[in-house]
Amino acid sequence: MRPAMVLAVCLLFPAGVGAQDIRVAGTANELPAGRYSADPSHTTIQFSVDHLGFSIYRAAFSAFEITADLDPANPVDSRVEAVIPVGALQLPQPPEGFRDTLLGPEWFDEGEYPSIRFVSTAIEMTGETTADIHGELTLHGVTQPVMLAAHYNGGWAGHIYDPNARIGFSVTAEISRTAFGMGFGTPSEAMPGVSDTVHITIETELIGPAWTAPDQD
Repeated sequence: MRPAMVLAVCLLFPAGVGAQDIRVAGTANELPAGRYSADPSHTTIQFSVDHLGFSIYRAAFSAFEITADLDPANPVDSRVEAVIPVGALQLPQPPEGFRDTLLGPEWFDEGEYPSIRFVSTAIEMTGETTADIHGELTLHGVTQPVMLAAHYNGGWAGHIYDPNARIGFSVTAEISRTAFGMGFGTPSEAMPGVSDTVHITIETELIGPAWTAPDQD
C-alpha cells in the first residue's frame, strides 16, 4: 500500500478498527482481464555477474516500460512486453568513466542499440502460482530466446483506497552475454574476468483496470 494510503487509513479509521473492516473489492480470483502496467514505485530490474571470482557485482535500470495483457481465467493466453532504455543503467558507486565505458561500443553500445526489449511468445504454467514465460530478448542488436521464471505473489481486484487491480510478481532469468555479442572481458586462462552468465531479477507490481462496484438496489 502506498504511503499516502497508509496515512489515510490511519487518519480515517480509529485504533479499534481492524484490517478485516477495510474491505477489498473482489479477490485475486476475480482479477479483471485487460492491460496491466508496471508501477515504477514498486518495480526493480537488477542484474548481477561474477566479478573475477571475488564478488557478485549488481547493477540496475532506473527506467522501463512493462506491460501485460492478462487474462486471469486463461493465463497461458496472456502476453508480456518490456522495453528498457540502455541509458537508464544505474551502477553502485562507479569509478570515474566506468559508466561511459559500459555504455560504449565494447559493452552495451547505447549509441547503436539504445534499448533492450523482451516480448513473450508462450506462457507455461508450472504450478498454481508459478509460470515459465518464454519469449524473445533483443539486446545489443541480437535477438535470442529467453525464459523468465515467474512467481505470482498476490493481488487484488481493487481496494477502497486503490481502486485499480494490482498484482505482484517475482521474476528471475539467466542469459549468456556472449550470445548477445557482449563477450568483452569474459574469463580466460590469462584473466578471470567477468562471468558470461548474467542473472536477472525483477520485482514488480502491475496496475490494471479499475474495479467497478456492483449496483446495489
